[in-house]
Amino acid sequence: MAIIRNNKIVHGQGYGYSNIEHQVPVKLETVFQSGSMGKQFIALAIMILVERGEIELDERVKEYIEDVPKGWKNITVRHLLTHTAGTGDYPDDFDYRADMDEDDMWELIKTVPLDFKAGEQYSYSNLGFITLGILIRQVTGEFYGDFLKKNIFEPLGMKTARVISESDIVLNRASGYELVDGKIKNQEWVSPSLNTFADGALYINIYDMANYETGLNSNLLLKKRESFDEMWSPVKLNDKSTYPYGFGWCLDETVSGMRVVKHGGTWQGFESYVIRILNVKVTIAIFANLDEADVETIASHVLEMYDPQFALKSNQEGGDDENEDEDEDE
Repeated sequence: MAIIRNNKIVHGQGYGYSNIEHQVPVKLETVFQSGSMGKQFIALAIMILVERGEIELDERVKEYIEDVPKGWKNITVRHLLTHTAGTGDYPDDFDYRADMDEDDMWELIKTVPLDFKAGEQYSYSNLGFITLGILIRQVTGEFYGDFLKKNIFEPLGMKTARVISESDIVLNRASGYELVDGKIKNQEWVSPSLNTFADGALYINIYDMANYETGLNSNLLLKKRESFDEMWSPVKLNDKSTYPYGFGWCLDETVSGMRVVKHGGTWQGFESYVIRILNVKVTIAIFANLDEADVETIASHVLEMYDPQFALKSNQEGGDDENEDEDEDE
């Protein structure tokens, strides 16, 4: 975990083991899987392309991907970013051990019926973000992971952030664990290709998150203030109501009215959560390698212990946030 303020780690510490079998302690260099917390990097990549004039947020997806289903005719890039496209999630009968590349996955996505008309409501969609990765490849000619590396990770010095690869040697890589009938077990195996899609499959550590803060708190990646405003504004639905989700970020505020953006992730025995207080450039980042870890509660408590004025309004009201960090297999 780490508390980051003004781009610097003011407190950081590892707890427990990154690998139980070898009794390797967690440290700040330990590399975790991000789960859906990684969606914010896909959204940032889209905004970089928006500023370059290569993508328009309110342009229909069919203008960038030629073979979209007929029912997608009104779906825009903005709809995909805000989970308002109706694209749904992995089918109930999806085979997580099947070897599929991005093209195979796109063929499957096209067969999944839409849950509702574009812009009608909010409903978390991993398939929508996978489609954004495909869109990045169509627009740039590059695999989205390569685009992230060249345009976000390398410029910010995020040295370990990358798309997951089980075959590569990855220094300080943690193992993911699940609690089954009270016993800790290794994470369930899925096809390695499944961890290459754009719904959040990243490796990342605490130092990467600190360097990422520098990019978000400057104009190193995005040059326009309006771009950040787009990312961190609630989505407007067709009926003129709003939902507290931006582009890869859930929206909240503190009891003192400060703006908050946050997101979590859950996948293969890993849990992650990040909370950013925009007004004062304070961030809490939590990574865990046990699926029972309540990282959202941990992050919220750490934030409030650091400074009581940062207590989240949603927590004070006693309501539970909707689970924005759903498993990729839910």
